[in-house]
Amino acid sequence: MGGTKILAGIIDADGNVLEKVQIASPTTSADALLAGVDQVVTELLSVEIAAIGIGIPASIDQRSGVVLSSVNLPLQGLHFRQRMSKRFELPVGIDNDANVAVIGEWKAGAGRGTSDLVMLTLGTGVGGGLILNGKPYRGSVGAGAELGHMVIHRDGLPCYGNCSGHGHLEAYASGHAAALSAREHLGPDMDSRKLVERGASGDDRALGLLYRIGDCLGSALGSLVNIFNPELMIIGGGFAAAGEFILAPARERMIAESLDGLADLTRVVMAELGSDAGMIGAGFVAFEALDTAATP
Repeated sequence: MGGTKILAGIIDADGNVLEKVQIASPTTSADALLAGVDQVVTELLSVEIAAIGIGIPASIDQRSGVVLSSVNLPLQGLHFRQRMSKRFELPVGIDNDANVAVIGEWKAGAGRGTSDLVMLTLGTGVGGGLILNGKPYRGSVGAGAELGHMVIHRDGLPCYGNCSGHGHLEAYASGHAAALSAREHLGPDMDSRKLVERGASGDDRALGLLYRIGDCLGSALGSLVNIFNPELMIIGGGFAAAGEFILAPARERMIAESLDGLADLTRVVMAELGSDAGMIGAGFVAFEALDTAATP
C-alpha cells in the first residue's frame, strides 16, 4: 500500500511473482482505502492462496495489529490485521511498507546472502528497514526502524504529513523534498523526475541540488554505519532513479561521518527489485504469518 498506488501479487515461497494487479490508492477516507485493498485481494484470491501479507506506510504494533501512526494515509488507530483476517478468513501478516521492501530485497534481491543490512527507500517520503543478525528488526512492539525520521539537522525543515518533527531525513532526501527544492530553485513546473532529467542533461543548478540531496542522505548513512556496522546499504524507491547523482555525494559524506575504517566495510548499492520489492516482501511476511498460525 502506498500514497499513490496499491500493488498486489501472488508470491511463491521463492519470491517469484506469479500474477499481479495495481490500482490507484483511494485516499479520501479509511473506508475507501480499505475497499481498494479488498478489491485487489479479491481479484487475486483463489484456493491456492494460503495467507495474506500487507505492507503499510505506517508504524504498527505487531502485538495487536493496530496502526499506531500513519503520516500519509488515513489508517491511524485501525485494527488492521484483525480486520483483514476476519474479512478473508486467512492468516494475515502486516508490516511497515519499508520493512517489507527490505525483506524483499534481502530474500530475493540485492541483499541475498547477507545477514546485516540497512535499506532506505526514497519515495514520497523516506522509509527504512533493517536486517540484523539474519532477522528483520522491528523494535520492541514492531514500530521500529523509522529511519526516514532520524534527525540530521537540529531544528531543521519541518517534516511532512502528520509528523510534527523537524530536521528529519525525509524533509531533505525524499522525492517530495527534491520536488520542493526543484520548484524553489528551477521553476514552478518542476518535479523530482524533471530535476533528475535536468541533471542528466548537464544543468549545473540541477546537479547542485542533487548533490545537496545526496550529501544529506550521506549524513544519515554515516550515522547508520556507526550504529549498525552493516555489510550492505541498499537504496531503493522511486527517487533512487537519481542514481549516482545522489549516491556519489552520499558515499563521500558517509565516509566523512563514519568512524575510521567502518565505511570501508559497507557497500552502498541500488535496490534490484524496483517497485515490486514491497509486494515481494509482503509475500514473505504472509509466509511468516502462515508459519505462526501453524505453530501450536
